[in-house]
Amino acid sequence: EGTFKYILVRLQRPGGGQQRDIVRGTKAAEFHNHIFEKVNPEMEKLGYECKCLGGGKIEHNSKDKKIRVFGLSTGYGKADHSVTVEILKKEYTDYEITWSDDKK
Repeated sequence: EGTFKYILVRLQRPGGGQQRDIVRGTKAAEFHNHIFEKVNPEMEKLGYECKCLGGGKIEHNSKDKKIRVFGLSTGYGKADHSVTVEILKKEYTDYEITWSDDKK
């Protein structure tokens, strides 16, 4: 709920095996790299190599069932918000999910 930073992360098995993109975000992160520093060791334990593809912000309004994806990460650059939206739509099937290149 609310507005918070997120990153788009590509998981890959060592040696170029299967790939999967995931979205991770939290209000607790002051900077996008704080999210990656938490996600990376967890995914490595599961046998994945991680690469941050970029970041942005998510505005989540559960009352109206709306999610807006926008902005960018100063350190990682802008994530492909269209990819992020497709991932979110799988989890939030009854939400209206939109994205833009707006910074705010």
